Amino acid sequence: MKTPPHLLDFLIQEWLLITAAIGLVITSLPLGRAPVYTTNEITPIFLLAALFIAVKGIENSGFLVRLGLRLERGRLLPVKLVIITFVLSMVMTIDVSLVTMIPLVLSLNIRQRDRLVILVALTAHVGAALLPFGTPQNLFIFSFYRIEPLRFIREIAPLSFSLLLAILLVALFTATTRITKIAMNTSVDIRRASVHGLLLLLVVLCVLRMLHPAFALLAVVYPLLFDRDSLHIDYALLATFLCFIGLAGNIGELISADLQHPHHVFLLSALFSQFISNVPTTLLLTPFTEEWEALLWGTNVGGFGSLVAAMANLITYKLYAAHRNGGNTAAFTVKFVLAGYVTGFIGLGLYFSMKSIA
Repeated sequence: MKTPPHLLDFLIQEWLLITAAIGLVITSLPLGRAPVYTTNEITPIFLLAALFIAVKGIENSGFLVRLGLRLERGRLLPVKLVIITFVLSMVMTIDVSLVTMIPLVLSLNIRQRDRLVILVALTAHVGAALLPFGTPQNLFIFSFYRIEPLRFIREIAPLSFSLLLAILLVALFTATTRITKIAMNTSVDIRRASVHGLLLLLVVLCVLRMLHPAFALLAVVYPLLFDRDSLHIDYALLATFLCFIGLAGNIGELISADLQHPHHVFLLSALFSQFISNVPTTLLLTPFTEEWEALLWGTNVGGFGSLVAAMANLITYKLYAAHRNGGNTAAFTVKFVLAGYVTGFIGLGLYFSMKSIA
């Protein structure tokens, strides 16, 4: 019996979701129960969905295409994108920067979009690592260990700025060429862009905890009533996140550890991140160690590499795959993962060189 074409397409495109779901089921069996989710775990997924919807509305308005055409003018486009992403990821978190910048890059009328997507994705990691609220794992470590803000920034700044310099050097030597084809329609629906822009700002304030997450419901209710095209987002990606969070929770109950040496904490957190993502790794290891510096470095360095090493990697991959509309993404995936591992190994070297001197 042949597999239906649409089912085969789903199996190929959503292999991450299927793998995570299988892992979730396997680890739930020894525990004899379904996975347990807390409000703190569900809220970020909801906010991410609201972000996707708001940015989709802005994208549908034509604003990103118009902005992309403006950015293409002049020289050093890759450098400009890296700087914008670095600043955006610092002040508006890694998820917001990626959900905003990746669609912008994919709207550019150039041939090297794959390379720029990778540069932007790596830069988002680097910029978000610098501040306590830049990534979920940073925020959790910052809150759990009650670290002074300046001490936190001083600890991770060498990683962030060293990798930024390396990415800028690559961006400086990355040439871009326009695609020779008929110009795309650059008209912008101002009202649509404005409304969804305000909704995006509202969700960002919720992400930064300046507003209660319930306010983000407006970003879902408005499209549901007036702009349903904006609801066409990647729900499989959100389901993948839920599976990985549940998987990490199950693994946390199945294993235990007594981690004392900072190098062990660093290596273990970086390694675990490759398989269960860096945010679940942070939640998993914090009860067993006081070495917050090593955990901070490990989970941020561990975010580079595999597609599941960080939720940001999954966001980047899924946004790119959605842009290709089911096309072959293998070449991009290989380049993206390899670039991530190269960056991660640079971070690994930075950690051991700095800590050995200290």
